[in-house]
Amino acid sequence: MRVKSILTEAKQIERAVQLIHLGARLQVLESETDLSYERLLRLYKEVSGKSPSKGQLPFSTDWFMTWQPNIHASLFLNIHEYLNKAAEMDEIDTVIKAYQLYQEQTQAQGLEAMLSVTRAWRLVKFVDNGMLTLTKCSKCNGQFVTHPHEVARHFICGLCNPPARAGKGRAQGSIQMH
Repeated sequence: MRVKSILTEAKQIERAVQLIHLGARLQVLESETDLSYERLLRLYKEVSGKSPSKGQLPFSTDWFMTWQPNIHASLFLNIHEYLNKAAEMDEIDTVIKAYQLYQEQTQAQGLEAMLSVTRAWRLVKFVDNGMLTLTKCSKCNGQFVTHPHEVARHFICGLCNPPARAGKGRAQGSIQMH
């Protein structure tokens, strides 16, 4: 029989509360803590004041390949990779901190954060499983999210070579190309 540590449980609850405040789905909390489903459900309702969203988590890599989502995903993943190398943190804490820094950057630029914490968490899982990677742009040398089999020598990112209609919309908080 394993003895439960009150300190360990308190840390798990603190992590879950942080994730709930960032908008994480219940499945993320279940995956990243040892707390029971029932406790997480009660905690979610207590912290957010509502029941958690239902339905499946995003499971396709395709969303990360479209123009604006790719730029946002690349920003987050570069922050995540830097923190991974520079700081000694548990993986989920790295995701939380990287997501908070991503939000700060989008707000500072007057952009709406397109990446939810759940998608950011899923992105890290896709990278860990070799389904997505970072590839250097041959023009600007920035690192962008791509499929792992992208021809790296000739890769040009969506900022250096945006699609024809990219940034032409008037949507508040979206990337504008001039």
